[in-house]
Amino acid sequence: MSEAPIQFDRNTGVMSGASPWERSIGLALLAGSKVGALISHRGYNACANTLKTLLPERDIDIMLNPGAIFSFPYGDGYWSKLLNRTFKYEYELELLLLDSKDVDYTLLDCGANYGYWSVLVSSPRFGSHKAIAIEPSAKNFARLAHNAKINGNRFYPIHAAIGAQRGVARLSGTKHEAFSIAGGVAAGGEEVHVISLDSLIEDGRIPAEGKYLVKLDVEGVEIEAIKGGSRLLQAETMVICEEHGNDRNHTVTRYILDHTQMEVVVHDPVTGRFERLTDLKVLDRIKVASHVGYNVFATASAFWLQRLYGMNSAQTRSAVAR
Repeated sequence: MSEAPIQFDRNTGVMSGASPWERSIGLALLAGSKVGALISHRGYNACANTLKTLLPERDIDIMLNPGAIFSFPYGDGYWSKLLNRTFKYEYELELLLLDSKDVDYTLLDCGANYGYWSVLVSSPRFGSHKAIAIEPSAKNFARLAHNAKINGNRFYPIHAAIGAQRGVARLSGTKHEAFSIAGGVAAGGEEVHVISLDSLIEDGRIPAEGKYLVKLDVEGVEIEAIKGGSRLLQAETMVICEEHGNDRNHTVTRYILDHTQMEVVVHDPVTGRFERLTDLKVLDRIKVASHVGYNVFATASAFWLQRLYGMNSAQTRSAVAR
């Protein structure tokens, strides 16, 4: 990361510091995202990563908003969609976070990867909230720590995995966005420390009482993470879980409904509304792409439920989107 990074402003579309060749690849990445959006970006990551092999190793710093910079290797298949200014990454979560900018909450960003949501939530546009970003991969953590640094160290990164209890596990996987400890200690790969959500309270990193948003993108250990957060879930906490598109049993949501006191809410793309989920068949309709993750919102907090349902007002959604 010695060479100065390319700069790209998502608000204006201006790219600076790129060579003509790098600009050409950027246009190809942009075109690919616009076409790929029609099919949930199926195949985009692989194509982008192929193009990346034609580029020199270099970072790109993307200005997500005037107070938020997000850095990653130029040409990265997962994050290069951000070159497409019409692309919304987890749109329904962004709506919630923008609508909640006036709420005094802490984000627990579990499986933070390079720290996209921690960068945004801690920025002035989203309310300058406290964020703790937890990431198990050493390589990803280096990127996460770098993004914390270039944003004034305004969020706190932790190198660990999230599980049901403290311990050690093995991290497996080949894609930086899909590393997992689901194989346990017997799997090959990097050895990582495991912490629980409740251990953040026990270690004095967060108070037992407060408002929390817990983003769980932990690749197959969402249920274990929930089990390890029983104390935290007694606070004003909402968990945002990833439901994998290829899981037709809807395992995570089924567990929440059957074994916790939390209500589950989904953003219905047909109606554009946040709706309480009582019938898992709704997820059969929503989860249309097997390679995509879908967010479900789970909470026993009347406060957070009110915030979710309050966004069903067209006026509220319009105000938040601006």
